[in-house]
Amino acid sequence: MVADFEVIPAVDMQDGQVVQLVGGERGTGRTYGEPVAAAERWVEAGAETLHLVDLDGAFEGQRENAEAIDAILEAVDVPVQLGGGIRTVPDALDLLERGVERVILGTAAVERPTIVEEISGVHANSVVVSLDAKDGEVVVSGWTEGTGLDPAEAAGRYADLGAAAILFTDVDVEGQLAGVRTDQVTRVVEAVDVPVIASGGVATLDDVRALQHAGAAAVVVGSALYEGEFTLAEAQAAVADEG
Repeated sequence: MVADFEVIPAVDMQDGQVVQLVGGERGTGRTYGEPVAAAERWVEAGAETLHLVDLDGAFEGQRENAEAIDAILEAVDVPVQLGGGIRTVPDALDLLERGVERVILGTAAVERPTIVEEISGVHANSVVVSLDAKDGEVVVSGWTEGTGLDPAEAAGRYADLGAAAILFTDVDVEGQLAGVRTDQVTRVVEAVDVPVIASGGVATLDDVRALQHAGAAAVVVGSALYEGEFTLAEAQAAVADEG
């Protein structure tokens, strides 16, 4: 799904605004304006994929930013991957048929792993399983509930069920601009034969390079781009140089 290492801007939405949470904690986010404007900004800057998350959906289990997501799909012409509040096969298939390239399943995949197989059977290579880790344990329901699952072991099971990719988020450093931790990323990469998308903690170009070296196929970047720590073009050039 990603040929070369890709830097993917995040557009996380809560209450109709772009936000970036700190450590996955509700109420800790800074806001960065209107979602369509953010999406268009990143595409104009050279994004080849956009990562959309309905945070209200992640916390409440029902997608609350559907209008903004529909508007983004109308406004941009790059592939979009979407997560947050996608709980059923019909929900996922509806989104895929409306133009979402890949659906991201977290809580739903943990609660009923066969949902990955069911969706993939209709739309091949369309499911990304999100494994969000806090203290080394996969967490769900907007990072509020532990599951007892080891991220690397879980990744292997979902790859076997047809996941096109694994999105691994290090919640402990998410949104903090404090740097990445590559150990768990490497473990997940080594556990699967599908691409691993890394997320959480990116603050510098060295962090982006470190995730590339850890074997990730892509990185989702939010706060560092919104706060101007580096530009999307600079990040793309950094990984191209490494490649």
